[in-house]
Amino acid sequence: MNVSWHIRGGRIIDPANGIDRTADLLVLDGRIAGPAQPVPPGVAEIDAQGLWVVPGLTDMHVHLREPGEEYKEDILSGTRAAAAGGFTGVACMPNTRPVNDSATVTAMIVARAAAASARVYPVGAISLGSEGTHLAEFGEMRDAGIVAVSDDGRPVRDSQLMRRALEYASDFGLPIISHSEEAALSTGVMHEGPVATRLGLKGIPAAAEAIMVYREIALAELTGARVHIAHVSTAMAVDLIRTAKSRGVPVTAESAPHYFTLIDEAVSGYDTATKMNPPLRSAADREAIRQALADGTLDAVATDHAPHSILEKEVEFDLAANGIIGLETALPLTLALVRDHVIDERRLVELLAVNPAAILGLAAGTLSPGAAADITLIDPERRFVYTADQIVSKSRNTPFLDWTLQGRAVLTMVGGAIRHTLLAA
Repeated sequence: MNVSWHIRGGRIIDPANGIDRTADLLVLDGRIAGPAQPVPPGVAEIDAQGLWVVPGLTDMHVHLREPGEEYKEDILSGTRAAAAGGFTGVACMPNTRPVNDSATVTAMIVARAAAASARVYPVGAISLGSEGTHLAEFGEMRDAGIVAVSDDGRPVRDSQLMRRALEYASDFGLPIISHSEEAALSTGVMHEGPVATRLGLKGIPAAAEAIMVYREIALAELTGARVHIAHVSTAMAVDLIRTAKSRGVPVTAESAPHYFTLIDEAVSGYDTATKMNPPLRSAADREAIRQALADGTLDAVATDHAPHSILEKEVEFDLAANGIIGLETALPLTLALVRDHVIDERRLVELLAVNPAAILGLAAGTLSPGAAADITLIDPERRFVYTADQIVSKSRNTPFLDWTLQGRAVLTMVGGAIRHTLLAA
């Protein structure tokens, strides 16, 4: 397999090194070569004129469904979808069957990922079975390969347990990823507001998220341990995180493309592809998310890629499973923020590549000499219609089906090996 390339004439955007210029990039034996290094004879060329050459994107929040629900997605299909979307690495959440709460399950995921199309970074459970009662063995899971801990899909209701988890995870250098939801307030199926009233659907108030975000911030401030807030969807949560950061609390946060693209009005047709948790929020919440991505309050864009089959989605709205797929649409939807002048190109790369890697402590997110050649080539002008027949994921649960999108990953390289390409041979 060829792992040496001369990438010619692309716009190299590498925020970690302060680089944004048109230049060539040399990859030798799967690693980034120094700028002064000569091109050896016979190295294959990639014409990148008109393209952006950026560090490989990292999605720090995906559900690969393996083990236990491989009919929805598995590690191989999920990472093929990741590569198609420009992601060279994905962090997979532990709410599998069985839950990834032990070194045994972690090791299985790592072994299965050896044949994957992107790097797979397992996230271990905070509590055994994600039941919120007893802490899992963080140290053993870390030694087996986890990069963070989370009970994503379920909030940790016991504040004492969460405090201990923060302290325990800090001892092992692992970030806690918090599913911030006050469960007693989250008994509805969409955002609480006028649209839910009109549709006759029970709502989930913004306070359900904000209350738990406040708790996580308070515990991070108490313990000095870092916490990462997953899938932020509300203006209330944004305000809490912004204020906490101004005080120096070690908190980071992410949002997902659906929260800065859609609002609760999208649920009006009762399409279960618009049902997710947290739910789509109001126009004011969407604007708050967009501004928080721009000003640094939110650190990362993550997809919360949550595949479901027709068995879970082609049912009544109240009964449908929460979640949508997102690996193949995240890049064009985030590029829309650049075209709307909400963020610039450098900030896009920070949100999708640099910051996720930094939060998880990964050796990724940079084009520094000697780094692994995990590289994404982006055509920011390429337009395409996102149709069911071109979806790489096993599942089809997306509200963006048949949308015309602009901007696409046209080549994804992992360790110098091309895992996805739309470029002519």
